[in-house]
Amino acid sequence: MKVLVTGSAGFIGFHVARRLLAAGHAVAGIDAMVPYYDVRLKEARHARLAEQPGFTPHLFDLVEADRLAAVMAAEAPEVVIHLAAQAGVRYALEHPESYIHNNVQATYTLLEAVKARPVRHLLMASTSSAYGANTAMPFKETDAVATPLNIYAATKLATEQIGHSYAALWQQPITMFRFFTVYGPWGRPDMAFFKFTDAILKGRTIDVYNHGRMERDFTYVDDLVESILRLVECRPEVGRKVAECDSISAIAPFRIVNIGNAQPVQLLDFIAAIERACGREAIRNYMDMQPGEVLKTWADASLLRALTGYGPSTDVATGVAEFVAWYRGHYGI
Repeated sequence: MKVLVTGSAGFIGFHVARRLLAAGHAVAGIDAMVPYYDVRLKEARHARLAEQPGFTPHLFDLVEADRLAAVMAAEAPEVVIHLAAQAGVRYALEHPESYIHNNVQATYTLLEAVKARPVRHLLMASTSSAYGANTAMPFKETDAVATPLNIYAATKLATEQIGHSYAALWQQPITMFRFFTVYGPWGRPDMAFFKFTDAILKGRTIDVYNHGRMERDFTYVDDLVESILRLVECRPEVGRKVAECDSISAIAPFRIVNIGNAQPVQLLDFIAAIERACGREAIRNYMDMQPGEVLKTWADASLLRALTGYGPSTDVATGVAEFVAWYRGHYGI
C-alpha cells in the first residue's frame, strides 16, 4: 500500500509512518519543519524513518497547493493520513494566526488535492478539545460540540465541518479521529509530560495548573497508532452503521472516532508516575487555571472498539516509564 502521511516529522506522524514502513508499506511524508519546538527533534525523527526502505520525505508547507499536487501525482497514494497541524492550547492564546494557517488553510489545501486525485480513504486528526465546555462524561462522538474554549479547538472543529462538506460533495470517504492527550517516546517538548520529565530530571520547578485539580484521558502513543492503522480499513459508507453509538453521517461517507484510553487519570497521579520513573520528586509550583483549558477529558471508545475490535489499554505507569527511558537515552540524562 502507498500511504501519504502529513506531519511525518511530528510526534504522532513519525510513529504512524514508522509502523507503516515496518509493515512493508511505502510512505511519502510531508512536513514543513515548523520551528514551534526544536527542529532537531523533528529532523531526528525523519532520520529514523529514512533508515527504513520505502520512505520518501517531502519538505514544504501544505498550503503550497502546486507542490502538494505534484506530490500527489508522483506518489499516487491509496490512503492519506493527515496529521500535520499546529497543536497546543496555550500557544494559541498568543499566535492564533498560526492555527488558521496550519490547521484550516492547510487542511483545505489537502482536501482540494484529494478532490483532484481521490484516494481509497482519507483519515484526518482532530482533538478531544473539540468537546469544549461539555460536561456530560464520557465524551461521545455524537455529542453536540458547539462550545470550543480555545482557538486550537475551534480550528479543529472547522476542519471536521469542512471535511464533512467534501465527503458529502465529492463522496470521498473521510474518517476524523479525536485524540485524547497522547504521550510516549519521541513526544513533543511543549506537552506537559515532556516538560515535567525534563524539569524533574534537571531539578527545576514544574508548573501545576489549577493546583492539580484536573483529569486527562492519557493515551499511549503505540495504542493510538494501532487504532489509526486499524481504522484505515474501516472506510465509512453511508447507511452502514456498525453500532448504535456510530457517528456515521446520514448523507456522506464521513465518520468521527474517539481514540482514548477511556479512563481519566488525575493530573497529580500522572505527575507521581513521572516522579517514580525518574526516581526523584518534583518541585511543584501550584498555579491557577490557564485560560482555554478544560477540567476533565474522558473518551467513550465504544465506537473504536465496535469498528476495530481494539481499544487503547496501556496504563499510565507503563507508558510513562517507556517515555522516561526514551528521554534519558535520547538526551543522555
